Amino acid sequence: MAIITIVSGSPSRSSRLHGLTGYAESKLLQAGNTVETIYAADLPAEDLIKANFASTAIRQALQTIEKSDGLIVASPVYKAAYTGVLKTFLDLLPQKGLQGKVALPLFIGGTIAHLLSIDYALKPVLSAMSCTNILTGVYATDQWVARSEDGSFVLTEELTARLDDSLTQLHDELRWKAQRQ
Repeated sequence: MAIITIVSGSPSRSSRLHGLTGYAESKLLQAGNTVETIYAADLPAEDLIKANFASTAIRQALQTIEKSDGLIVASPVYKAAYTGVLKTFLDLLPQKGLQGKVALPLFIGGTIAHLLSIDYALKPVLSAMSCTNILTGVYATDQWVARSEDGSFVLTEELTARLDDSLTQLHDELRWKAQRQ
């Protein structure tokens, strides 16, 4: 099956965003895929800011992206765009670093007002890095992801249905891509 990397732009591991990415990871693993996750906020801050390509952590993250067939690019939305830590990480990728990759955006925000942040903030950046297969993606609001007492997340039925549809599309695109090679 495919190798898929989740790139999380959340500055916090307790973010509701991880309800979406955790759900996606579980479904992808059930389908037989290999899934790796890069938490951009866990990369050394100085190495990110100074674009230290000699950093072991940065090199490993870039190699993880390089060997991936597909990406899930996930971020909370702040001020109508994805997080700065995600942008800082994406800036380290080579100009054609996403060539041949299938990308699925997953965003979460406080209101539906930022729904178009995927289309107007993220997709142009992914396209500039030669990612030609950028799927529609899923935008969720905080109200659609509840936190349980045990720390796990509960997603609304509507959100899980939308995620299931997007993950099926990701699976189909990756299968089609593999058959062409």
